[in-house]
Amino acid sequence: MKSQHHTTLPKGRDIPFLLLGIMGIGSSGPLIAKSIMPIPTLIFWRNLGGALIMAPFAIANGEWKVRSNRGAIKLSALAGFLLALHFIGFFGAMRFTSVAAGTALASIQPIFAALYMRIKGAHISTQSFGGMFLAFLSLFLITGVDFAISTRAFLGDLFGIACGALSAAYVIIGSKVQKSLSTSTYTTICYGTCAVTSLVISVVTRTSLFHFPLVQWIYLVGLILGAQILGHTLFNLTLKRVSPVVVSLIVFFEVPVSAVIAWFWLHQKPPVGTWPGIVGLLIGCAIFVLRND
Repeated sequence: MKSQHHTTLPKGRDIPFLLLGIMGIGSSGPLIAKSIMPIPTLIFWRNLGGALIMAPFAIANGEWKVRSNRGAIKLSALAGFLLALHFIGFFGAMRFTSVAAGTALASIQPIFAALYMRIKGAHISTQSFGGMFLAFLSLFLITGVDFAISTRAFLGDLFGIACGALSAAYVIIGSKVQKSLSTSTYTTICYGTCAVTSLVISVVTRTSLFHFPLVQWIYLVGLILGAQILGHTLFNLTLKRVSPVVVSLIVFFEVPVSAVIAWFWLHQKPPVGTWPGIVGLLIGCAIFVLRND
């Protein structure tokens, strides 16, 4: 794998797709924080909705009937399982710590993605490792601030870090699978598997799937149309042409979008000490990926 491929910026129609994707996923943190639905329930309905929207397109192209696609279909299901674990981590972060801190810690996704590419043979420069060091120092600053506030906030930080690693795995698999499957087939299987996984968790833990106020279902529809369709689906679509490392890097912009929405809508103003950590984390991750030459 040549490093240049993993630092080439998007162009053409992928640019508006990614911009819409940023707005979509940027809305997810505040909506999750506002929702009172149990985490497995929220994951189930969100992904079931996404799968049902994409399913007609997947059925129409009929790729699931082709024997040679079975391996890619299995990988799509694996991506869905990892996506479910990612959502548990992300939703947990939104519930236990601030939206700004949780999304910032989840944004270490490109470091995990780039390290995987390094293992597969891509070059990682000295500057990139310097960026990673800065990112991890910033990570400890954020978690340190939250630990000083409460153990609950610190637990939210751990959820955020875990979901960053899981998201990197999900994005890398999606990039590989969509070399042979269309985005509609991949996302239908991926979201469907994620929904089934969260449904099993809901049944085992006896979590309620119904009986919530109308406003909670409105928040859910917002999650499906914004974060799931505009966010995840458009990002998955660009993975057919854009490196998973670059897509992961662009997800950084979810942090300021979510933070601004949470500030004005939820009145969440993170502690002063959190802001330097967030800025350092974003700069460190950017250096790590963009100076990979």
